[in-house]
Amino acid sequence: MSFAAMMLVAAALDVALGWPARLYALIGHPVTWIGALIRWLDMALNDDDAGDFPRRIAGVITAVVVVGLVAGVAFALQWLLPAGWLEIVIGGVLAWPLLALRSMYSHVADVVYPLQNNDLAQARHAVSMIVGRNAAVLDEAGVARAAMESLAENTSDGIVAPLFWGALLGLPGIAAYKAINTLDSMIGHRTPRFEAFGWASARIDDVVNLIPARLTGAVFALVSAAPRKAVAVMWRDAGLHRSPNAGWPEAAMAAGLGVRLSGPRVYADRVADEPWVNAGAPDPTPVDLQRGLALYVRAMFVLAAVLLVLALI
Repeated sequence: MSFAAMMLVAAALDVALGWPARLYALIGHPVTWIGALIRWLDMALNDDDAGDFPRRIAGVITAVVVVGLVAGVAFALQWLLPAGWLEIVIGGVLAWPLLALRSMYSHVADVVYPLQNNDLAQARHAVSMIVGRNAAVLDEAGVARAAMESLAENTSDGIVAPLFWGALLGLPGIAAYKAINTLDSMIGHRTPRFEAFGWASARIDDVVNLIPARLTGAVFALVSAAPRKAVAVMWRDAGLHRSPNAGWPEAAMAAGLGVRLSGPRVYADRVADEPWVNAGAPDPTPVDLQRGLALYVRAMFVLAAVLLVLALI
């Protein structure tokens, strides 16, 4: 159970420090290192003139190389750690940059404050930093929805899932998950360039997020003002989402706060006519987005308590 204690140390460091700009300027960030490897493999293996099958094979090779290399380095580092409390502390320091508790809160708070001050232009700019849709066409409700959806989905991807795999498998678990998630975010898109090449990365990401996404939804429901309703709506509406996983935390947060999420949205190259999650509820307001951040904080306390119990066991 030292892995759970290790993740608790990592989470505490991230909440306290985030990833300092000075440290980023000095050494970058593990995700940027992984991203550089993915970009290199994309340029080397993803041939625009090849057919779908060879590009799928190239994508499988890319995923295996990236995840295998990252997990291998993490395994070697964990093997070299001294036993006892030093293993927990040093392992926690190494896992620290692979979490996003502080940055998740900060990014959404950056949307809340201009919305509350009726600065729609600044709110659009802030939300464009965390979502892929065209923020320039969003009204106040659209900005609030986009930010709340990002908060719900990325709590699963950026916090619960890495903590889950880290508590289960230690440094190799959290590092391999981060590699998979970075692969999906960079090449797991349904675009002409990545439809075939990123197929394997997107499918692997779906699999490793199956349990964490549902855990995230359950925790959101638990700490909401209406747990039973949140569970019922999550069970009913999660499958409406285009993602097999994102609908669970989004539906739980929507029902827990009494708002609707998802729905039609505009991306740079297309309009996605998505169904509503918790349809019939009103659009979120800036106040609701602030309540969403409070819900997020309560959920983080629950996760910390679970890690503490696991560590003590």
